[in-house]
Amino acid sequence: MPEIPQKANQPEGAVAYPSADASPEASQETAANPWYAIRVKSHHEKPVAAGLTGKGYPSFVPCYRGTWRSPSGVLVKSDLPLFPGYVFGNFDIDRRLPVLTIPGVVLIVAMGKTFIPVENHEIAALQSVAGAGLAAQPWPYLRTGQRVRLIDGPLRGSEGVVAHFKGDARLILSVTLLQRSVAVDIDRAWIHPIL
Repeated sequence: MPEIPQKANQPEGAVAYPSADASPEASQETAANPWYAIRVKSHHEKPVAAGLTGKGYPSFVPCYRGTWRSPSGVLVKSDLPLFPGYVFGNFDIDRRLPVLTIPGVVLIVAMGKTFIPVENHEIAALQSVAGAGLAAQPWPYLRTGQRVRLIDGPLRGSEGVVAHFKGDARLILSVTLLQRSVAVDIDRAWIHPIL
């Protein structure tokens, strides 16, 4: 009997590539450094993350398990970036030249000539999602809505906006600097409104 194909882009558990953990030497050096968003060429997220890690910088590419149809019509499952075209890196911005020389790097996100780090709590929330393996998928950036804090579950302490999609509760986590968001399936019992 033929297998019934799944809906394209059906999300599964979130993962991170490569691990955001750094070597002990690098972690001491980068502990005080903020995370920056690095714009990369199309489909260069994983090679750039590997290049950062190879140079001793912690990197983070939150991914989700997506399904897409190849040109020949075959359904293919693979890890796709939640923020296509971006890699998060932890480094000293005054020593950015080694980062900029990694093949595939386009620029470090800035406003004018000022480099703006990603908020630590936003990176921590994305790392929690990747570590928990909850179903996640890219989501349109939201500016308004009821902010909540999760009081239970693997994302306990994370903050975001609640949305309902096909009857399920989802927590929307946003990276303000990139104006992009990620939706994560959650249990309604975990939600506590922030006043």
